Amino acid sequence: MILRKRTAILISGRGSNMAALIAAARAPDFPAEIVLVLSNKPDAEGLARAESAGIAVAAVDHKIYAGRDEFEASMQALLDIHRVELICLAGFMRVLSPPFVTRWRGRMLNIHPSLLPAFRGLDTHRRALDAGVKIHGCTVHFVEPELDSGPIVAQSFVSVCDDDTPETLAARVIEKEHALYAEALALVAAGRITLESGVAPKS
Repeated sequence: MILRKRTAILISGRGSNMAALIAAARAPDFPAEIVLVLSNKPDAEGLARAESAGIAVAAVDHKIYAGRDEFEASMQALLDIHRVELICLAGFMRVLSPPFVTRWRGRMLNIHPSLLPAFRGLDTHRRALDAGVKIHGCTVHFVEPELDSGPIVAQSFVSVCDDDTPETLAARVIEKEHALYAEALALVAAGRITLESGVAPKS
């Protein structure tokens, strides 16, 4: 019997990558089980999508807290209640504090819409087009306190077309994201990729 890692997905919006992870985790041999979807926005569309898929959901509205410490303490309490072992950030639009990230170091993943270390931060598709790159894509990485800087778990690329717009490029990249995130989560949940001394070696 496979021991599946109890995994939470943190979202702020519609939950496109979240839905892909939930679908992948339905496979009986997938090494992660999605046990919680948590959002900092009570009206996030992804919460209803997760609930309809039979996943426990929770909202921790960052606006009602005096500061980030209190907000993250409430999130941590929910993660503890659900005995979460891994976290996947999927469009979670809050910067997490160094203490929170350190607590989950090696057990928290993020997906970013560029081939890191290129184009950290926001508006990656427009920036890629402005830079004239011919290859673009997405990256799953371990989360570190510095934004979009953690060791890379996996990447997937697309060719950039001469007539691409940020929207057409984003549409091709998001398809890659959906497959890549599930593959990366499976590798980490199965222990095939771990964070050791700041690098992510493959076994």
